[in-house]
Amino acid sequence: MGYGFLESVYEKCMLIELRKAGIPVESQKSIKVFYEGEVVGDFVADIVVEGVIILELKSVSKLSKVHEVQLVNYLVATDLPVGLLLNFGEQEVEVKRKLNKLI
Repeated sequence: MGYGFLESVYEKCMLIELRKAGIPVESQKSIKVFYEGEVVGDFVADIVVEGVIILELKSVSKLSKVHEVQLVNYLVATDLPVGLLLNFGEQEVEVKRKLNKLI
């Protein structure tokens, strides 16, 4: 698709490609965040792949530390093992892998 589109466009393209490959995915999955056994908030994961990998999509000029921290927090909140941060930025697609170190 090239650069310069909104995240939602890249998300829809990613969903098409993953489904064409026969990979089970969930889009805009709502996930509750618990503290001391009580729900304290929720967030929406862009894409969850096969129930084990969170894909967090961005369309910014450059990823920052806050994007990485956000993904790690999602992993901790869900107990999922792996997250990929994909940025469809200005020059090229940037990919960062994060692991849930609490598992």
